[in-house]
Amino acid sequence: MKFLIPRQELCDLVHRVQNIVAPKTPIPILSNVLIEAVQDRIVLTSTDLTVGVRCTGAAKVIEEGSTTLPAKRFASLLRELTSQHLEVSTNDKDVTQITCGTSTFRIRGLPKAEFPVLPDLSGATKITIAQSELKDLLYRTSFAVSKDDNRFMLSGVFCQIINNIALFVGTDGKRLARAYFPVESDAEIDVECIIPIKAVDEIIKNLNHEEELATLYLAQDKLAVEANDMLILTKLLTGEYPDVDRVIPVSSNIIVSCLRDELMTLLRQISLFTSEQNHSVRFTLMPSELNLNVNSIDIGEGKVSMPVDYSGARFDIAFNPSYFLDFLRHSRNEVITLGFTDSFNPVIIADGELVASHKEFPTPLFVLMPMRLNEEVKA
Repeated sequence: MKFLIPRQELCDLVHRVQNIVAPKTPIPILSNVLIEAVQDRIVLTSTDLTVGVRCTGAAKVIEEGSTTLPAKRFASLLRELTSQHLEVSTNDKDVTQITCGTSTFRIRGLPKAEFPVLPDLSGATKITIAQSELKDLLYRTSFAVSKDDNRFMLSGVFCQIINNIALFVGTDGKRLARAYFPVESDAEIDVECIIPIKAVDEIIKNLNHEEELATLYLAQDKLAVEANDMLILTKLLTGEYPDVDRVIPVSSNIIVSCLRDELMTLLRQISLFTSEQNHSVRFTLMPSELNLNVNSIDIGEGKVSMPVDYSGARFDIAFNPSYFLDFLRHSRNEVITLGFTDSFNPVIIADGELVASHKEFPTPLFVLMPMRLNEEVKA
């Protein structure tokens, strides 16, 4: 194998695939990136046996061939080189020589035959969707996925496609994020799957051409996204995702709209007065006003307020401020709408308007379980 390529081009390609490479693995080949030179392209592939990434780039291929190189060491070397152009060649013992200017480096690799083959996508259902929309669906839901390894089924983003409507959900049991979007497909689709969070993170990072389309491949036990000369393929989590509709209130007794940025600012201020023992903020609705209050024996007291369009009786509820802020950060609109049932049931946070009945509301929607209301303590 021998090819010529701009250093920055190769550096970018290696960067796009190396995140998948496991830092420590009992299988040496999984620490390597597969490099293939074919016609006027080079193809780089990495996998951890669950998620695989393949990307292609232009190069002047002098001799076709392939090898695998240690991903971390190869990437580090490329970052340190200063020459604009590189010559890369591999001999029949999988020793790769990298020449840049007057410098020459040789790295020992492993043969392509030892590298796992990515699963075949023939027969998979294909869906096209704007990169910006797919990225937004995953961005708005993946942050709520469980970080607890013991909650296996909640450690990925749930995807359901029925009647050309794609539903994405992320939840950790205390909070939930849900988003919809219509998709285009030649065939009638009825599918449910759970996408591992590692694959979701890679997809989000690589969907960067907003006006262009991405192709989604759906198979029984795997899913892939193809965009920008890159393919991200993942095995799906197996098992049944919980029925999240049961935790979404059918309707709201109290609906209040708030300025998103103002509420974020106040929550950041008031959260400074929370502690590990009392990590909750009391929300109090009064006529024309929303008050946020924290009382902590160890730290002190914080009170802030903002005007809202509310004319009912006093209403109190408490939330984890970090979770609430996460929802606000993943909202887009200037105004968000809060839907309350009572002090003990989840709040609905809609990115925009919200109607009294919202089981099938198509805009991004967040659900947050309340915390126990503590008696106010004088600091």
